[in-house]
Amino acid sequence: MNQAPFYQPQGDEVALYEAAYAARLPVMIKGPTGCGKSRFVEHMAHRLGRDLVTVACNEDMTAADLVGRFLLEPDGTRWQDGPLTAAARSGAICYLDEVVEARQDTTVVIHALTDHRRSLPLDKKGETVQAHPDFQLVISYNPGYQSLLKDLKPSTKQRFVAFDFDYPAAAQEAQIVASESGLDVEACSRLVEIAHAARALKGHGLQEGVSTRLLVYAATLMRGGVSAAAACRMALVRPITDDAQIRDTLDHAIDATFA
Repeated sequence: MNQAPFYQPQGDEVALYEAAYAARLPVMIKGPTGCGKSRFVEHMAHRLGRDLVTVACNEDMTAADLVGRFLLEPDGTRWQDGPLTAAARSGAICYLDEVVEARQDTTVVIHALTDHRRSLPLDKKGETVQAHPDFQLVISYNPGYQSLLKDLKPSTKQRFVAFDFDYPAAAQEAQIVASESGLDVEACSRLVEIAHAARALKGHGLQEGVSTRLLVYAATLMRGGVSAAAACRMALVRPITDDAQIRDTLDHAIDATFA
């Protein structure tokens, strides 16, 4: 059996998710970019022995992209299930990543799957798919990027149980970065210090701080022989801002941390 994707629990979220899955309750996960939401879902799907169907939502995604459409072929038309329909039929976990990026008229199609009906109407096909007993729907989004135009309707939110995710505590985050990259924990702890300096600037010139994912990128570069300063500038600073003053502030923090 393949090894489970690495995930370091921060609390009792593993047990709580297992309880939600046992009851087949739909789950919503909220948290900042790169804090481990997708990795958590991957870990739990593997732990539960369920297939995982992941959909990266975007503003151009239509309801047909989720549920399916008729395809034109030389002999006529053929129906092709979308990822949501395929997961509902097979009993997989369907994960809609950054669901608020999708249009609200698209996300409405999940409503019948997230209440007592557990069904998915395929209006174009004239069929209603009854979800497999093992099917579960999971969605995620970053509340920091919410706006009036990009938010879930209350009628959608109240169909889910929810988890709030955040970046791990410093020592735990250093252990995670070390496990993911192979870099020593001491160096990873210094990377976390820089991340905390960047996160303190959120709302003061930065839309979002340095994610755990970017820390892993920096540590991977360092493990491959790139200098700490260059790796940090390349992975932790340049991706998150074009503001010269903020770049200088973070570059000074890097120099001081790895002096």
